[in-house]
Amino acid sequence: MKMRRILYIIAAGVVICSMATMSSCKKDKGQVNKVNQDSIDNLALTDSLATIRAEKDTLNALMMEVSDGMNQILDMQNQMSVENLNTDSPDKKAQLRNSILAIQQGIIEQKQRVDNLEKRLKQSTNYSDSMKKQIESLKKQLDHQESIINNLTAQLEAAHVTIKNLNTKVDSLNTENANVTSAYHTASAKAQEETQRANNLVNEMNVCYYVVGSKKELKNQKIIETGFLKRTKVMEGDFTQSYFTKADKRTLNQIALHSNKAQVMSRHPKGSYEIVDVGGQKVLKITNPSKFWELSNYLVIKIG
Repeated sequence: MKMRRILYIIAAGVVICSMATMSSCKKDKGQVNKVNQDSIDNLALTDSLATIRAEKDTLNALMMEVSDGMNQILDMQNQMSVENLNTDSPDKKAQLRNSILAIQQGIIEQKQRVDNLEKRLKQSTNYSDSMKKQIESLKKQLDHQESIINNLTAQLEAAHVTIKNLNTKVDSLNTENANVTSAYHTASAKAQEETQRANNLVNEMNVCYYVVGSKKELKNQKIIETGFLKRTKVMEGDFTQSYFTKADKRTLNQIALHSNKAQVMSRHPKGSYEIVDVGGQKVLKITNPSKFWELSNYLVIKIG
């Protein structure tokens, strides 16, 4: 019985040691697996960061190339001047054509690179909103450059036609210019005549006449007619026209009468003039010219 108990004890001890050993082995193996997984994850993260940096570098490089391409196009626009297009040198035109073709090819290649980069980014997890905006900006810039180059190409292709017809157009323009000049001078002379005629008409419409004299002087010139118990008549007979002074309604504002007595004999509305004393002498002042001359262009003033 003692021997059997001893054997049981020994067997239990062996089992317990075996279980402890197995547990320790499993624990060590789990730690190794965890270390390996962490290394793999670190390597993946490193590769991902490197990929992101590479893609950003590619984007930046493309943006620099597109910017340089735009500068080339601007230089080309400056070269595509009237002088260069009109030149008779075939070498100059060939140089311009080759430069345009080189820029066109560069734009095509850049477009392909942008498309390839966009495809790679869309398939990865690194396609951020910022990258998307950069890609769209590059596409728009390249489309704009392509439009300008196509326009310059059309200009260069049409240049020989323009140059060919230039002399004919110049001769035609010179003839047309001569005709226009002649027509202008004729129209200008006619306009001056019309202007002068209009001015003369306006001046004529503003002509007025006035006379200042005593009763005797006015009767002698048949400007007024009086008689015993008769109404005084003003300019109803064959009066002396030359006795009147010619004036302009627009500038005749007042008349010095050189007398201490004065009376307006012709028809002029009251309220359109006044006779005032200035230093003991009468002066006629026209206060409303348009109303004053509306009934007659002749002014007769009796003094004394």
